[in-house]
Amino acid sequence: MSFDRTLKIAPSILSADFANFGREIEAIEAQGADWVHVDVMDGHFVPNLTFGPQLCRAIRPHIKTVMDVHLMIAPVDPYIEAYADAGADVITAHIEAGPHIHRTLQAIRATGAKAGVALNPGTPADAVAHLLDLCDLVCVMTVNPGFGGQSFIDMTDKVRQLRAMIGDRPIHIEIDGGMDPKTAPLMTAAGADVLVAGSAVFKGGSVTTPEVYGANMKAIRDAVTG
Repeated sequence: MSFDRTLKIAPSILSADFANFGREIEAIEAQGADWVHVDVMDGHFVPNLTFGPQLCRAIRPHIKTVMDVHLMIAPVDPYIEAYADAGADVITAHIEAGPHIHRTLQAIRATGAKAGVALNPGTPADAVAHLLDLCDLVCVMTVNPGFGGQSFIDMTDKVRQLRAMIGDRPIHIEIDGGMDPKTAPLMTAAGADVLVAGSAVFKGGSVTTPEVYGANMKAIRDAVTG
């Protein structure tokens, strides 16, 4: 998984047809998805319950791009190895999920996966100032985590701060929440290069009409590139 700052769209399978994950993943990748985003929620750290390591293991053979696993769980450390073993390429943990995020990032990297740290809307950019050399990705939440389809919370200033802090380090800035053709340009202009989009990608489409997914992703790309 080489590093570059070109725009990447990472559809969240939280918005996919749960009974048809394999075909849904194949459809979004065929239509231009760069990464596949898997939202793991525990009903404790966030008010929703979603996917475990076995689901990740089951869908891994269908993913030809990058499996981007976002752990919205606490405690997080006991589960890192299970998600790495299930095939995660990127594992992101929340800075708010435990007292020792430095140790968590070390543990992720020790598995061979890329390490991400996520910031809730109320958490400042400065919170990662002493973590950047252990990070491959910083995920900026532009909704409060827990559910798909929420309204966008503008984090432009935070993204700009992070971009300045990162400098020339090979670290992605990912945006998660409320991404669509209106909000995506704000975030990429501020310095983001990975956009997680759920309902904005999957709305109106299905595995029998996958071209809708492609059109939805193209609308986001076109809005960003002008």
